[in-house]
Amino acid sequence: MKKVKVVVILVMLLMSLGVLINAGTVNKDYQSPIVKVVNLASPAVVKIETVRTRTLSYYDPFSEDFFKRYFGFPFGAPQVPQRQFKQKVKALGSGFIFDEKGYIFTNAHVVEGADKGGIKVILLDGKEYTASLVGIDTRKDIAIIKIDPHGKGLPTVELGDSSKLSIGEWAIAVGNPLGFQHTVTFGVVSALDRKIPKPNSKEYYYHMIQTDAAINPGNSGGPLLNIHGQVIGINTAIVVNSEGLGFAIPINTAKDLMNDLINKGKVIKAFLGVSVQDVTPDIKEGLGLKSNKGAIVVNIVPNSPADKAGLKYEDVIIAVDDQSIGDADELVDTIQYKPVNSTVKLTVERNGEDINLYATLVEKPKKTKVAVGGEEKFGIVVTALTDALRAKYAIPKNIHGVIVLSVKEGSLAQNLQIQVGDVIMKIGRKSINNLDDWHNTTAALKNGSKVVLYLYSNGNRYLLTFTYHE
Repeated sequence: MKKVKVVVILVMLLMSLGVLINAGTVNKDYQSPIVKVVNLASPAVVKIETVRTRTLSYYDPFSEDFFKRYFGFPFGAPQVPQRQFKQKVKALGSGFIFDEKGYIFTNAHVVEGADKGGIKVILLDGKEYTASLVGIDTRKDIAIIKIDPHGKGLPTVELGDSSKLSIGEWAIAVGNPLGFQHTVTFGVVSALDRKIPKPNSKEYYYHMIQTDAAINPGNSGGPLLNIHGQVIGINTAIVVNSEGLGFAIPINTAKDLMNDLINKGKVIKAFLGVSVQDVTPDIKEGLGLKSNKGAIVVNIVPNSPADKAGLKYEDVIIAVDDQSIGDADELVDTIQYKPVNSTVKLTVERNGEDINLYATLVEKPKKTKVAVGGEEKFGIVVTALTDALRAKYAIPKNIHGVIVLSVKEGSLAQNLQIQVGDVIMKIGRKSINNLDDWHNTTAALKNGSKVVLYLYSNGNRYLLTFTYHE
């Protein structure tokens, strides 16, 4: 009986193996969707090599310290001037051809500062071209370069629509990580609308695509593709010491900037005409705001779109065109990349209520001539002295002025040791009884003027004097 069972099992295994072999024979020409995407897009993905010249300086070894130490010169020998030499620095990146005329998208940091004639593009078939820089925007980290196809056709890749992305769909990255040309990695769209810090900067990238497709140095500027072979993003950011985290600029952002970059070499920025700061916990509590999200208005340019729209001091802009605003930097980023002459809806928190205002943006002026208020000059946010704030900071009723809600790090106010909860009573001989007094008086300060602040702080009155410098 046992022998019969063994024979039956062997027969079944052989039959299964035969089915597998037959299936393999039937599907020998099968290609996975990812292979099809790679075959479709790879010819348009390029390797970018750049050369930059940088100037380095060094001191002669026989410097002042050397003479002091070994020859006892009390003040050292005369200091030898710095010697300088130039060094060629090479870098690698990726890009992709999106127009048969030779236009290529890449990252700004890949090509920024490259020498004239120092951008080389290498195609999949090994052909090499010298590229020229057409347009660049460093804040968005997007650049367009161009090669001359000499009348020959160039492979291109289709630009998709990043607004239609869904979390969990396939994401395929093609590029040149660590110099390994045309490397393919894939994963999924892990998240959308990410905010991540830029390397060596206080600024952020906004609305980024997160993917677990491996993105390494050299991938920068290459395409992130969907399962249809369309570009959905430009691979950009790498989170150091993190596994499975890659980021890409949504391709719709690049498409929005494309015409300006090609036709004008830069993005024509829009202008609202406000100065804003983050909503700190102290500002939130002091003004009774709903949350610490948004950007608080601390200055308004006269006759600007903001002024004409009816914005007021202490308004908190919480959304632009129904897109939520997290902080001051995000508001700046959002506004300046809106089309010039477009009308935007500003959702504003004012006196505990949300209202909508409409502003028609203009082109950002090269220099904005505006009487800058104290928030910018001193680095603080102030507000009217209410009963609630008096109670919180134990301020007597006979003290009048504006109260400090926020002090910016590294600002003049911080250097003067002004603190949250301090009351500014007078500037010079002018009493500060309300916000209008504050704005008008600080706006009138001139470069080089001597300033006296009358301050109430922690139960005591102080005078602070300094020379104001713009």
